[in-house]
Amino acid sequence: MSTIENYIKKYDKVFEISPSLKAIELSRKYGFLDYMVERYLHIFRHEAEDFLYSCNFPLKKSIRCNTLKIDCNELESRMEQKGFKLEKVSWLKHGYIVKKAPPKPSLGATLEYLQGYYYIQGLASMVPAYVLNPSSSDTVLDMAAAPGGKTTQLSQIMNNEGLIVAVEKSRLRVTSLLSNISRLGVRNVLLLRSDVRTLEKTTLSFDKILLDAPCSGEGLIPEDQSRKTKTSLDELKRFSFTQLQLIYTAYKLLKKGGELVYSTCSIAPEEDEMIVNFAIEELGMKAIKISGYPAENGIVEYNGVSFNEEVSNCIRFYPHKNGTEGFFICHLKKC
Repeated sequence: MSTIENYIKKYDKVFEISPSLKAIELSRKYGFLDYMVERYLHIFRHEAEDFLYSCNFPLKKSIRCNTLKIDCNELESRMEQKGFKLEKVSWLKHGYIVKKAPPKPSLGATLEYLQGYYYIQGLASMVPAYVLNPSSSDTVLDMAAAPGGKTTQLSQIMNNEGLIVAVEKSRLRVTSLLSNISRLGVRNVLLLRSDVRTLEKTTLSFDKILLDAPCSGEGLIPEDQSRKTKTSLDELKRFSFTQLQLIYTAYKLLKKGGELVYSTCSIAPEEDEMIVNFAIEELGMKAIKISGYPAENGIVEYNGVSFNEEVSNCIRFYPHKNGTEGFFICHLKKC
């Protein structure tokens, strides 16, 4: 049996969820699957209903100013002239909340958008690239790159220098990735359409890796109500298995002393803490404490299972607490 299969067997209790009467009651009230609500009762306790209620409302739009093409002060001025009011986010270097927008043009149809002066991006989604913080001399791997928000942000942080290898498996999603790379003026990206696990057969290694893992998208419910009922417990388990495979691949491709940021747009511990706990306990990686963001700590105990204490160094964003999409981020180092 493989290392991953042994690990899943060891932590299989994580997936043993029996909805309580309270969970069933709340699931009917807010339209969620009952197993999901039972998990929220574990995670949020008395705040569970606050979270469920918050998921009914769309988030404020936000953008990332692209300094590869424009000075952010100039962007603010140009957007104001069009009737947009932008508010700088204090904890994001290039992030803005759109406080006011005119009827026309839409945020994705302005001349400034088409010229690549900004990227429409969730606030929490901007955090992983800043945490990884690659230098202009690094060789970086973006393991699941489409549609390109984080790829182009990494390039911006690197000032279009160094090298980013951006891997995307889906032919359809590569189209949007190419479009965004071109629109935002990115020049230091090598794009590979492949399953990233095939890179294990090469001699490639990387200074820094971003694994924004394919996931259930459970943190995106405020923007997509269908996710309240989209993922069954069996499907969640399959996501976890894929994520464990991907983080194992990341470990093998990372140079000794290199850094990995693992992130998901999910608040499911099965896709978050359980995965980085594998990297810590089975692969010997270290979780670096993330600070400077208005976020919650990683969950150390869940559904009767205890994870490594280092998991608390990871961070979580929630709509009802942080006004962002639900998001998980962990900063790991290969020893």
